[in-house]
Amino acid sequence: MSGVPRNAPRLRALEPGEAPEVGDIFEAFLKERGNIPNMFRTLARRGEHLRTMIEHFETVMRRGAVPPLLKEFISVRVSALNNCRY
Repeated sequence: MSGVPRNAPRLRALEPGEAPEVGDIFEAFLKERGNIPNMFRTLARRGEHLRTMIEHFETVMRRGAVPPLLKEFISVRVSALNNCRY
């Protein structure tokens, strides 16, 4: 056993300066939320994947009858139940 925790991330999440091709997305998150969620910082390793994910995320989180804040709470809770750093 390597001593690495089982739920440790396999890929390091990037900092804003490390992903200039998706800087606009990072800036939007910082402006709206004050932070950049780890899943998006990790997806920034492949800018085209992050851009596709953002389109999907916007559709799921911003549309429909369930309020966005409740969707966010559900995401955080599911992540916690699965020992996942959201």
